[in-house]
Amino acid sequence: MSPAEQPCVLIVEDEPAQREVLAYNLEAEGFRVASASTGDEALMLVDEVAPDLVVLDWMLPSVSGIEICRQLKTRAETRGLPIIMLSARAEEVDRVRGLETGADDYVVKPYSVVELMARVRALLRRTRPAAVGQRLEFEGIVLDPETHKVFRDDKPLKLGPTEFRLLSTFMEKPGRVWSREQLLDRVWGRDIYVDTRTVDVHIGRLRKALCQQGGEDPVRTVRGAGYALG
Repeated sequence: MSPAEQPCVLIVEDEPAQREVLAYNLEAEGFRVASASTGDEALMLVDEVAPDLVVLDWMLPSVSGIEICRQLKTRAETRGLPIIMLSARAEEVDRVRGLETGADDYVVKPYSVVELMARVRALLRRTRPAAVGQRLEFEGIVLDPETHKVFRDDKPLKLGPTEFRLLSTFMEKPGRVWSREQLLDRVWGRDIYVDTRTVDVHIGRLRKALCQQGGEDPVRTVRGAGYALG
C-alpha cells in the first residue's frame, strides 16, 4: 500500500508526550498521522487533510474535545468521521455524555495502547474498507483492493495505479464531494507536490476507463467544490 493509500489518523491532544506516544504507535501500525494540540487547530486540519479517524482528547485548552466532537458531528461533510474520545473521566455519566455528543468510542485514561490500536482498526474497517482489503461495490462497479482488479457489469476494466486509488477513494464514500486538495492528499500524499490540475487530468482518465465497456459516467463534477461518485 502506497503512503497515500494508508488511512490518516488525526491526533488531538495537548500533552506533547501523549501525542508523541500515540503518533509513534499509529505510524508503527502503518497509518499516516496528523497532530493538533488545540481544538481550533484540529478543525483546520480536518478540512486540510480529510482524516479517516480522529483520536480526540476531552480536556483541551480553550475549546473542549466535547465541543469539537459536537461541531464535527453537526457538519454534513464530517458527520460520518469516526471519533475516539480520550478522557480521564471514568464515570458512567461522562462516558454517556461523550457518546451522546457523537463520539464513536470512548477510552478512559490511562489506557492500553494495544487496545486503543485495536479500536482504531475496528472503526477503520467500517470507514476505510479498501484499506483493510475489503471489496467495494457501487452500482455495478466492483473494486477488489487485494487483486487490484476492477469490474463494471462483470466486465474487467483497465485502470492505471493513480486512477485505481482515485476510484477506491470515491467508492469508500459514494456521494461525498472531494475537493482537489483532498484528493491530492489522499491519492498522491501530503509530502508530494502535485499541481491541482493534475487531479483533473486523472479524473478524465478515470472517467474514460470506467466507460470503456459502455455505461454512463458515474463521476460527478461539483462546480466550485470538486468531484463525487454518483
